[in-house]
Amino acid sequence: MQSYVVAISGASGAVYGVRLLEYLLREKYRVYLTLTHEARLIIRDELGLEWGSHFAETAEVLKKKYADFDLIYCDEKDMTAPIASGSVPTQGMIVAPCSMKTLAAIAHGFSSNLIERAADVTLKERRPLLLIPRETPLSQVHLRNMLMLSEMGATLIPAMPAFYNHPRTIEDMVDFIVGRILDGLKIESRIYRRWKES
Repeated sequence: MQSYVVAISGASGAVYGVRLLEYLLREKYRVYLTLTHEARLIIRDELGLEWGSHFAETAEVLKKKYADFDLIYCDEKDMTAPIASGSVPTQGMIVAPCSMKTLAAIAHGFSSNLIERAADVTLKERRPLLLIPRETPLSQVHLRNMLMLSEMGATLIPAMPAFYNHPRTIEDMVDFIVGRILDGLKIESRIYRRWKES
């Protein structure tokens, strides 16, 4: 079974990670999910979802919500989780959204939590690493870190929805970005309308 790591960091735009998670689970992929404490707060504030304030509570909520799916939740502090090792095969990792703090830590191999460690593993194993940066405007530090990651082989997909497809809802704009993420993973989908597609 194909499996992916989905990480949600503490930046606005948690909807991208949640929508991607639900798409992958519905399409029967195994998902290893990890998120920061700040991400849980943003999920609550932006989406109205109560995923819990600590590991046990979050794990219990997700177990109930996604009971029929292949979801493995890993606490951000658990450096013994499967995705902390390159010996556990996955088809790639996505950080959606990716805060500038997380992006900087990944760029410099800091690995202070499971998201950063799993990204480090993904890079060293030469697996696809897709980062969805959420910040504006971008400073020189941000741009240098992004360039460094691009040179390492990571794919950066800024959360910049298109308008040629005439989106009518926020969901349409979210699905465009999630669709581009799926494209980056080489997963076929019909989640968004492509350029000049009827």
